[in-house]
Order: sequence, then structure tokens, then C-alpha cells
Amino acid sequence: MRHLMSPLDFSVEELDTLLDLAQDIEAHPDKYAHACDGKKLATLFYEPSTRTRLSHEAAMLNLGGSIMGFSSADSSSAAKGESVSDTIRTISCYADICAMRHPKEGAPMVACQHSSIPVINAGDGGHQHPTQTLTDLLTIRNLKGRLNNLTIGLCGDLKFGRTVHSLIHALVRYTGIRFVLISPEELRLPDYIRQDVLDKQEIPYREVVRLEDALPELDILYMTRVQKERFFNEEDYVRMKDFYILDKKKMQLAPKDMYVMHPLPRVNEISIEVDEDPRAAYFRQVQYGVYVRMALILTLLDIHVD
Repeated sequence: MRHLMSPLDFSVEELDTLLDLAQDIEAHPDKYAHACDGKKLATLFYEPSTRTRLSHEAAMLNLGGSIMGFSSADSSSAAKGESVSDTIRTISCYADICAMRHPKEGAPMVACQHSSIPVINAGDGGHQHPTQTLTDLLTIRNLKGRLNNLTIGLCGDLKFGRTVHSLIHALVRYTGIRFVLISPEELRLPDYIRQDVLDKQEIPYREVVRLEDALPELDILYMTRVQKERFFNEEDYVRMKDFYILDKKKMQLAPKDMYVMHPLPRVNEISIEVDEDPRAAYFRQVQYGVYVRMALILTLLDIHVD
């Protein structure tokens, strides 16, 4: 039995197989419509979510399975003080596979140690968000035709952004990857990722404050929102929240084949006028998220469709 806690839980070869499966699902959805007949997915979301929870549920429903779960800690026995380990032991009696989001880093790891069903980490604090990373990898591969020899711009909240942290961990395993880290000083990428991942593996990167300085050299621009829920001080959040706003004028500086991605939700960091630009890929990214989660469910349940 396997779990998904981090993008690194799959080798590059296994990731390629998973992404190939997701692309086959996109091309032949009818072939997979009953692959999970009789199977149940539990979504245990201790934190609010729209895309991550609903895309896991859509993925299971598209495969012919059924869903159960809760969308906030307040609507579960966590409100009464039940531990994660007790919850997952209970859920293991009801479901075949589980997706968990939790505000505390490491909570899904605790769950998988006490679970008798596969557990998917659907985001834990500012730590990891592996299914978003799988979505991002599929999106990049479909848009650019490759996952190597790319210059990736990561913009916004690089300090708390778990999507950014997970994506860096995944992409450094491919050759020819270069990063441009675009953030204010207060939201720089944490030292432990910069030193232990980028520097240690000699991955080329540069840090800039102005988005305009980075745009001309990028293959992919990965925008992120400044996350209000990660700030302890309201004043700091207000000062940071509109630091970057991507608009039509800035898009004129970008290459014609540069694509804009965003894990969503967005607040103000991408102007709605950019939505009409053919390089805006964030809603396609959402659709790819369903396909890749369908592939992940099949993989973790060891279900093969001929």
C-alpha cells in the first residue's frame, strides 16, 4: 500500500507513468468511467478548500466511485478534540482511499502511519501540496511539451507558499531547470529550500524583486497569492497583498510562448484582463488537476484499465 505525502514519493519514471495515464484519461474518459465502481473516497478537509476538495471528489465520481467526508474541522469530531490518528483509523473502516488537508505540517504523515487505506496529502500548512504539484507538472508538460530545459519564474509568496515549495522539489529532478525567484524581501524562499535544495544540487537561480525584470526570460510564470491565513499580523498582510499585480502592460514584456500558471484562488495578483490572453493557463490547470487526481487514485488503488 502506498501513500502520497510529497512529490518525491514517486520517482521521475513513476511520475512520467502517472502523467501518461492522466493524458490517456483526458483523451479517453469513457474508458475509465467505471474503473472505481464500488470504491469510496473520503475527503478529510480540516481547512477550507474549493479546487482541491472538489477536484478530488470530481476525480472519484468520474471514475465511477463515491465520496464522503467533511469540509471543515468544525463539522467533524475534531471539534470535540478527536486526534488525527483516531480519525483516520475510523475512516479506514468506511472508505478505500482518503485525501486529507490540514493546517498543521505533518498531520497527513501522522495519518498515513495509522491508516489501513492509502492517504493523499491534500496540503499541510505551509509545507507540501503534492497533488497541486502533479497538476502543475502535467500542465507544464502539456503546454511546453517537456519538463526539462525550462526557466521557471516563481512570483509572490515564496516563504509560505506550499505549492511553490513542492514544485521546486519536483522540478529539480529534471535536467536544465532554472528558477527566477520573484518576491519582496519579507516573502523570500526559505533558507532551508534555497540552501538544502537549490544550492546543494547546484540548480541555477536568481532572486529579483521586480516582476518586470524577470518576465522577458521566462518559459513559465507561476504566480501565487499572498496568503492572509499565514500572517500573524494584519498590517504585514495589508502591506504585502498587492505587491505584485500582473496586467496586460506587464504581459507585453513576456515572450509569446510564456504561459502564466496560478494554483488559485487568486485575489488581486492577476488582473482579470489577463484572462483573455492565450498565455493565461490557470483555468486549464484546474482541468488538468482533475485528470491527474484520477490517475493518482487509480495508481494508489492499484487499478489497471486495459
